[in-house]
Amino acid sequence: MASAAWAVLRVLLLLPTQTWSPVGAGNPRDCDAPLASALPRSSFSSSSELSSSHGPGFSRLNRRDGAGGWTPLVSNKYQWLQIDLGERMEITAVATQGGYGSSDWVTSYLLMFSDGGRNWKQYRREESIWGFPGNINADSVVHYRLQPPFEARFLRFLPLAWNPRGRIGMRIEVYGCAYKSEVVYFDGQSALLYRLDKNSLKSIRDIISLKFKAMQSNGILLHREGQHGNHITLELIKGKLVFFLNSDNAKLPSTTAPVNFTLGSLLDDQHWHSVLIELLDTQVNFTVDQHTHHFQAKGEFSYLDLNFEISFGGIPTPGKAREFTRKSFHGCLENLYYNEVDVIELAKKHKPQILMMGKVSFSCPQPQTVPVTFLSSRSYLALPGNSGEDKVSITFQFRTWNRAGHLLFGKLRRDSGSFVLFLKDGKLKLSLFQLGQSPRNVTAGAGLNDGQWHSVSLSAKWSHVSVVVDDDRAVQPLVAALIDSGDTYYFGALYERSCEAHKHRGNPSGLYYIDADGSGPLGPFLVYCNMTDAAWTVVRHGGPDAVTVRGAPSGRPRSAASFAYSAGTGQLQAAVGLAESCEQRLALRCGTARRPDLRDGTPLSWWVGRTNETHTYWGGSLPDAQKCTCGLEGNCIDSQYYCNCDAGRNERTSDTIVFSQKEHLPVTQIVMMGGGRPHSEAAYTLGPLLCRGDKSFWNSASFNTETSYLHFPAFHGELTADVCFFFKTTVSSGVFMENLGITDFIRLELRAPTEVTFSFDVGNGPCEVTVQSPTPFNDNRWHHVRAERNVKGASLQVDQLPGKMQPAPADGHVRLQLNSQLFIGGTATRQRGFLGCIRSLQLNGVALDLEERATVTPGVEPGCVGHCSSYGHLCRNEGKCREKRRGVACDCAFSAYDGPFCSNEISAYFGTGSSMTYNFQEHYTLSENSSSLVSSLHRDVTLTREMITLSFRTTRTPSLLLYVSSFYEEYLSVILANNGSLQIRYKLDRHQNPDAFNFDFKNMADGHLHQVKINREEAVVMVEVNQSAKKQVILSSGTEFNAVKSLILGKFLEAADTDPDTRRAAASGFTGCLSAVRFGRAAPLKAALRPSGPSRVTVRGHVAPMTRCAAGAASGSPARELVPRLAGGSGRSGPADEGEPLVNADRRDSAVIGGVIAVVIFILLCITAIAVRIYQQRKLRKENESKVSKKEEC
Repeated sequence: MASAAWAVLRVLLLLPTQTWSPVGAGNPRDCDAPLASALPRSSFSSSSELSSSHGPGFSRLNRRDGAGGWTPLVSNKYQWLQIDLGERMEITAVATQGGYGSSDWVTSYLLMFSDGGRNWKQYRREESIWGFPGNINADSVVHYRLQPPFEARFLRFLPLAWNPRGRIGMRIEVYGCAYKSEVVYFDGQSALLYRLDKNSLKSIRDIISLKFKAMQSNGILLHREGQHGNHITLELIKGKLVFFLNSDNAKLPSTTAPVNFTLGSLLDDQHWHSVLIELLDTQVNFTVDQHTHHFQAKGEFSYLDLNFEISFGGIPTPGKAREFTRKSFHGCLENLYYNEVDVIELAKKHKPQILMMGKVSFSCPQPQTVPVTFLSSRSYLALPGNSGEDKVSITFQFRTWNRAGHLLFGKLRRDSGSFVLFLKDGKLKLSLFQLGQSPRNVTAGAGLNDGQWHSVSLSAKWSHVSVVVDDDRAVQPLVAALIDSGDTYYFGALYERSCEAHKHRGNPSGLYYIDADGSGPLGPFLVYCNMTDAAWTVVRHGGPDAVTVRGAPSGRPRSAASFAYSAGTGQLQAAVGLAESCEQRLALRCGTARRPDLRDGTPLSWWVGRTNETHTYWGGSLPDAQKCTCGLEGNCIDSQYYCNCDAGRNERTSDTIVFSQKEHLPVTQIVMMGGGRPHSEAAYTLGPLLCRGDKSFWNSASFNTETSYLHFPAFHGELTADVCFFFKTTVSSGVFMENLGITDFIRLELRAPTEVTFSFDVGNGPCEVTVQSPTPFNDNRWHHVRAERNVKGASLQVDQLPGKMQPAPADGHVRLQLNSQLFIGGTATRQRGFLGCIRSLQLNGVALDLEERATVTPGVEPGCVGHCSSYGHLCRNEGKCREKRRGVACDCAFSAYDGPFCSNEISAYFGTGSSMTYNFQEHYTLSENSSSLVSSLHRDVTLTREMITLSFRTTRTPSLLLYVSSFYEEYLSVILANNGSLQIRYKLDRHQNPDAFNFDFKNMADGHLHQVKINREEAVVMVEVNQSAKKQVILSSGTEFNAVKSLILGKFLEAADTDPDTRRAAASGFTGCLSAVRFGRAAPLKAALRPSGPSRVTVRGHVAPMTRCAAGAASGSPARELVPRLAGGSGRSGPADEGEPLVNADRRDSAVIGGVIAVVIFILLCITAIAVRIYQQRKLRKENESKVSKKEEC
């Protein structure tokens, strides 16, 4: 009976109760006073106002002054009305009303609140996560009582919906009362220790209530333990609140151990959260922000076993006042009550029951760092960088739920490269692009899209780049080159419209976001840009890699596969429409299968395109072609069919089907039905969507007279006008664009050689925005203009110059009303016309076809020439810019590099004893009448200057890096001496000793990449190492290099007429990696590895192509030996004793290697047989000696 009564008593004691505190005591009706009506107008603010009489100061409830309420300039979901109550108040209710005597009212809204006016939180109603119900007319008042109430100083009303026949209109009131509180602040290394009265009776029921605001995601809020391992702990772990109740002798659980219960998430948001804990033995009521959970812990528990101490903010180490056993709390506690005792008040009065450890204060500071929220994937933040620094160093924190997205983009100085930091599959990835090098990728962290704060540190200097995410560090070696910090860093994303635009920013192949409709409503999406001679946009699908199709009875489905893409339908349509051409390949492998069709021609297979339309054709440039690739090329295995798989043979065959109708792509589904061949089998693989170029990027027109122009329909930019284009000219002024109305107009013009002006009138009088440049715009180079006008104001940006803005007037008209034709390149009066070129013109994200209109317009020609003046700098390493009708191309014929920008390094690994000889001219071609197409170097031609470049990695000394011979016993040698120093020998007169120069920069045989540049002008030689160290020397042996014969890389033995150091280096040769070798216009590695004509290169020994010399060994440690990376799985080799052109060098490679292996195996077998024979003879001799000794003993 007693036990039953005790159980009933425990239930009664644990019934939910209202937390007791001086603030919360009393009748709720005492806290409903109007708070906004007595505030001054300065306490009200807003996002905008329609006029001065519609300002936020007129938004008090039931007031009729001004226009009778607040109305913003534009009615959309980005408007807000804010109140500053002056101090934190308890808010219990709100009321709204429409604009007095108008058709303007709000039908629903959101309510936000904040302590400091920067960090906002949305108030969520218990029954709905959506907004509050608003008004149904302008004058009735709608009250809403807040359950639960909240405390704040700042409130914001955000309209969500309003009267469709009117505007946003609001009058408001806020109800509540003064809020008094006690606050304590912990800095993460402090705590309060509350000692209970040992003489008082222990309570059978404990109640703990508090509010907290966390600055970090982890920390102890309270802890109490006993003699036998019992304890209670409240801890914040990764933004979640965890309550531990340990009722046995176990030690304090770790964060990975099972916990009693967890409530809340993202509680480290720097907002106040309320906590209530009620305990009776092992029964617990645990409440966080009005969400309560009742549970009972396992085991026996008694408060009689707990100590008379409870700590708040941390768990102090016994005997050490300033040390804590676990992560302490960093943040603020408010109204902390333990069994109705105000603990903070005791601490403020320095009562003996309270022991303060560490730095404890009694005010809650505002956070020093302000988080930034990116509201859409198109948002970005541009911050200045430390321009000129020889390193990159960036730290920040982020949190997100998204698995992918750009975090940071920056360019290095002198256009030397760029880097992109982005999330992919929840991992942080860094792509670093350096000119002439392949992208370097670094990955760190995992599961970073968990909504928690993560710290990022990015640093790059000289030889390595490192990324640290939380405690995960990733390091990647760099090309040994100076890293210069850029001028601007972009957090978020900075997008181009297409891969073509990315390419002409000098960006290499890689992942990029593109925004195919520019300023239109579609968002950007991630693609792979493959930068070749053309810019290819690659959009991959998330469907199966391969689909197997097995036979089935006629009419039954055999296979149906769907293919989803990372971009939406609208985004794909915009990207495909922008491209010059698109294609998608289907690779089909078949056994006894045919493409299924019935005998009457009814298709049994089809595919679905972008807009869900069904297609039955399978390849060809036209839907009715019905041919696979072999049918188009005329090489199918059976000439009766246009696809290999249609032959129906028992052997395995394959087909490639190319879909190239842009309007049907990409493929979203493939369906195949049974055709009555139950034992047939096939498999297919659908490739990514490939789109080439950007037809709008080079769409241009040339204006040849001042009276010429192009005309289009009137521009509809009533509330928003977004205009962007490129122009180039040599004249000092001219109008780019003009559109007139009755009184309104919009105009963009070059007003002076250094001024671009954007002017317009929407009925308030002319308004102008001008950008001035320190250098003239009429330099015959392309310049980019971006002008925007909306109801808030106007802006103008030209190239990378600082943009200019002009706010719209507070009162006045907002609509731009145009009714005449749009004039491009001129005006309606045929005065002040533009002379020059305009291209890539877009109005509100829509591209205008200038070329099409120019073909039928006198005085205007489609297209434009002279692109190299603007984009020629993209051609690197002596590459030459060549004009194309639509763009430019880089001619790398006389460069030691290749690729679209002549920036791809050509490298080769030289094995021990190997060599490569480039022949400038043979004896029989060296005559006065010879006209060599390769080098034009003849016996009677002398060189008074030459430029030599090369890069190398090696650990061997001495080494011959380069040797150039002459028919007149003159030579040039570049060697590494025994100590690893760089030495150069010039002998330009066979009757004199060579000039020898020792460039003691450092030991260059250290396994790192080194770059050497030698420039001779007659007797003056300038040597540059690693793009920094320079030295100049003067030759005494002569100034002319006569009749150059050949260039040798690696080992050679015909060096009798050279100096001793050169002979030793030539006998040793070179073992390691060489790249970017160039002598004048001759590039021997390129001639060998990228042959484009008759081979002039002879190779001896093992020479193998490499991707990059810089990737040969880990940075920071010398390579023991540079192991070649073989292209295609095998290197090129030649016999050690007989030279031959590299194109044939690998034909004997397998035979030579096989012969060597056979000889080695034969020798090993012979040695083994001899050893066995010797062992047997010794064993036999010992046995005979043993027998003789035994006989003597007998």
